[in-house]
Amino acid sequence: MPGQRSIAEAEKLAEAKLGGIPLRREQMAVVANIYRAASAVRQHLENSVLRGSDLTWTAFVVLWVVWVWGESETRHVAEEAGISKGTLTGVARTLEGRGLVRRAGHPTDGRLVLLSLTDEGEALMRRLFPAFNEEEAFVAGRLSDEECRTVADGLRRVVRQVEEEGEERRAVLLDGAAPAPRRSGRRPKA
Repeated sequence: MPGQRSIAEAEKLAEAKLGGIPLRREQMAVVANIYRAASAVRQHLENSVLRGSDLTWTAFVVLWVVWVWGESETRHVAEEAGISKGTLTGVARTLEGRGLVRRAGHPTDGRLVLLSLTDEGEALMRRLFPAFNEEEAFVAGRLSDEECRTVADGLRRVVRQVEEEGEERRAVLLDGAAPAPRRSGRRPKA
């Protein structure tokens, strides 16, 4: 279980804490449950089907992106996987060390690096993905096929909202300033 409290308990606690604050509760529930669902699914898949292949979620997603898209620039793989280029560097080195991916210089731009699957990486994905998909079916097991289509469509619309209008929204919220650089959780000592 991803947390100590059930989703229903968490929602009741949030409602009690927020009391009479005027909020858009349905939208809050959507975002909170996207996060909780993603965490629960990721943890289940890492602890079941991915563990047997000694893969983390992030390593699997990188393999998936390169498997589906074919040879790709690392910056595109990082973006598609939702990770930083620095994180991708470490993951790619690990996967390369295991003989699953190959890193190569770009033929026309020496600053760029391309990732592709090795034959072993291709074989792993062909063997692993059917088991992964069985677990996808397990985690969506309480939904009918029609409900799965409805949820998937709703989530696609959430992604499109952020992709198509997020930059403009951030500019308004930040009064046109650039977002502060990302930082680790560490802060300088006083």
